[in-house]
Amino acid sequence: MPTAILTCPAVQNGRSNIVQGIMKPPPFQYHSPTTVAETVGLLTTLDNAMLLAGGQSLMPMLNMRYAQPDQVIDLNHVEGLNGITTTDGWLEIGAMTRQRDIERSDLVKRSCPLLAEAMPLVGHRQTRNRGTIGGSLSHSDPAAEIAAVCSAADAIIYVEGPGGGRDIPFVEFSLGFMTTSLAPDEILASIRIPGWKHGHGYGFHEFARRHGDFALASAAALITTDDEGLITRASLTVGGAAPTPVRLTEAETQLVGEAASPEAFQAAADTCCTIEAIGDTHAPADYRRHLAGVLIKRALETAWTRTAAAGSVA
Repeated sequence: MPTAILTCPAVQNGRSNIVQGIMKPPPFQYHSPTTVAETVGLLTTLDNAMLLAGGQSLMPMLNMRYAQPDQVIDLNHVEGLNGITTTDGWLEIGAMTRQRDIERSDLVKRSCPLLAEAMPLVGHRQTRNRGTIGGSLSHSDPAAEIAAVCSAADAIIYVEGPGGGRDIPFVEFSLGFMTTSLAPDEILASIRIPGWKHGHGYGFHEFARRHGDFALASAAALITTDDEGLITRASLTVGGAAPTPVRLTEAETQLVGEAASPEAFQAAADTCCTIEAIGDTHAPADYRRHLAGVLIKRALETAWTRTAAAGSVA
């Protein structure tokens, strides 16, 4: 099937870009490939091209002229980029899987309950109906909940390019503010998340001015405990406070071998004071660091109540 090409004009009939107060996108050519290979070929040959997934971030950026591509490549008809499966203890999600489908998936709830808990906090239901997991990760907004979960869960990002496919550990994927390690001619194809043992604890908390707004900070926690209530494994991530999700590796190390307690959780939260937080018109850096600590402690408390050991240790 040949690639469809349309032209989107910025000005029609002599009218300006602002029509009744609504911004219009710059002119671009539209392509609708049907295979990953065709998509990669377009990325390889076209200059100044951008990929369109769910469009919940790209379309506003086009209309406000934050993004001005000459070519827009629509992924909505590309085969093989959608679906949720489990294999050998790994949860695999196609990049074009809608956020609402992930939110409602029983497979996700069983395999990665942390992701299931975070999904209702991603934007609004209307945007989750169209937004995709791959689009959110590629956009790499520091406040994105999905990125924080992928960081905490040690997700593997699978991408395809002219040289074939490659895996990128999430710690190497998110490089900075809206910047990833994707090459210009690569496409994010799927996300794989390793499972934690049955009975692990998980918690996700965030603070936003209103539900659906970008979070000023968020916190994701995963822990496992033994029968005596000692923590055997921990993963902590702060989102929204810095240009990329921040893994609190020092706090994770401190928690292992400790009894789950308010004092241990507070000590982990105190490590947030070292985060190189961002400050903007919404919140200064110091406030984001403080908020990160509060949220980490809450996430740990929630995770502890959900561990298999919590019911047997008083």
